[in-house]
Amino acid sequence: MAWLLLLLAAAVAMPAAAEKVKLDPSEWGHPAGAACASCHEKASPGIAEQWHQSAHKSAGVNCMDCHQAESADVDAIEHEGHIIATIVSPKDCGRCHEKEYLEQEGSVHAEAYAIIADRVPALAHNVTGPEMQAAGCDQCHGAQVKVRGDGTLDPATWPNSGIGRINPDGSKGSCSSCHGRHAFSKAQAREPAACVRCHSGPDSPDKEVFEASKHGMIYAAQRDAMNLHADTWVAGKDYTAAPTCVTCHMGAAGKVPATHDVGLRNAWSLNTPVSERQYLVVLDDGSKLELPADAKPPKRGAELTKADGSTAKVKVVATPERRRLVMSTVCLECHSKTMTEGFMQQFDDVVELYNRKFGEPAAAIMAGLYDAGLLTPLPFDEPLEFTYWELWHDEGARARHGASMMSPNHAWWEGMYLVGRNFYSRFLPQARAAAGDQVAELVDAHIDGAAGHAWLARGEEANPILGWMPPPPPAEPPAPAAATEASPTAAEEPAPADTPEADAGSAAVATDTTVAAAGADNADAAAEEGTP
Repeated sequence: MAWLLLLLAAAVAMPAAAEKVKLDPSEWGHPAGAACASCHEKASPGIAEQWHQSAHKSAGVNCMDCHQAESADVDAIEHEGHIIATIVSPKDCGRCHEKEYLEQEGSVHAEAYAIIADRVPALAHNVTGPEMQAAGCDQCHGAQVKVRGDGTLDPATWPNSGIGRINPDGSKGSCSSCHGRHAFSKAQAREPAACVRCHSGPDSPDKEVFEASKHGMIYAAQRDAMNLHADTWVAGKDYTAAPTCVTCHMGAAGKVPATHDVGLRNAWSLNTPVSERQYLVVLDDGSKLELPADAKPPKRGAELTKADGSTAKVKVVATPERRRLVMSTVCLECHSKTMTEGFMQQFDDVVELYNRKFGEPAAAIMAGLYDAGLLTPLPFDEPLEFTYWELWHDEGARARHGASMMSPNHAWWEGMYLVGRNFYSRFLPQARAAAGDQVAELVDAHIDGAAGHAWLARGEEANPILGWMPPPPPAEPPAPAAATEASPTAAEEPAPADTPEADAGSAAVATDTTVAAAGADNADAAAEEGTP
């Protein structure tokens, strides 16, 4: 466990090369292995050729070294006179790769099946059908592989390379999920493609986000300079062209060593209805838990329940700040401290905006509707539940992942814009309809008066974004001319038009006007003739 404590402290340099195999070479090179290769070169030549080109072949590790089994093993079968197991589990790989096995065993990847096991029926079974579990959910999260009475594997659970697979020997995970049998290539596992097989789509849109980011663009342009096949792979030393998923989440950089615990550096939960900063709790059996930072951190020696229901005692707790420091240390291999801190602040701001404006109000509204009996406990039997699920699970996750990985399009147009659009145009109307006469307390109370929603009350505020603007107000009539000394007073106003005095006055005015006009005409004519 010392390696983990040093990593969390981020203060002591550790070797960046892959851990050397400590098992004595006499422990591999099974004499029956040559016969395996000879047969499979005819029966499955692709598999045989992958092994021929592998580091295993170069080191003298053959098929039987990995597939050998004891007759008492639950998945043992007899094959060509030998006892073998079809599945090569992380425990089998751990005979040689002990450090990597222990890191992976305690990671969030190893718990990927346990985390969703009780959630699968609501979607895979009810919304679609149970057949989709094996072809969909289990291929990424893993399944509990079942062995039939004759020792063969149940096709409902195998083939399966899900990262949290529960193997017949009790170990969790699948090394081949990232490394790919039978070449087990380091280069393959370092490629983004190794991760995006599962980390793509609505709930974990990292493929799309990475490819649209500056990092992904540079990687695509500079892939030939990535040194993917190198024995050591330290960012800033062995390669500088671009980062991959492994660089940030698992790779060696500066004082940070490489690790097979992929979630070690994540300060936030990004795939939950409301994001939380997280403590990392390391347990005495090597496993780990994540607990919200607003909870009281557990004390060393306290007993906690894990995702699979078993218990273990707390060994050490790393704060979200410590986890962020480790991730930032990786960034500093290529970026300045100012840029790194600025990016982290922008990322945090987006997550907190999502929480405050959408995640927390939506979660409170849904809880109120369930508590009031206005929604059934059964998931996805009401339209509002689909709307809420997509709001945080699809669109909200995409916005948060986009901000975390520098893809402005996914942070905004593919993310937070969709969150806002559907919150206002679908979620709130559906929630209000479900609340009925309790709408004020169950829905509006979470929106009214909140700063982020105050714009809804400014209905008269115009903006040209939709292509229409209200017409300008009619122009004010000109103000009447100010009275002058020559203007008649009320006492001197002309007599009404139907009186003799009025007629005489009108004639006088007409005569004056005619004379004035004639004078102007004469002046013009004189000017044209040059008369002064």
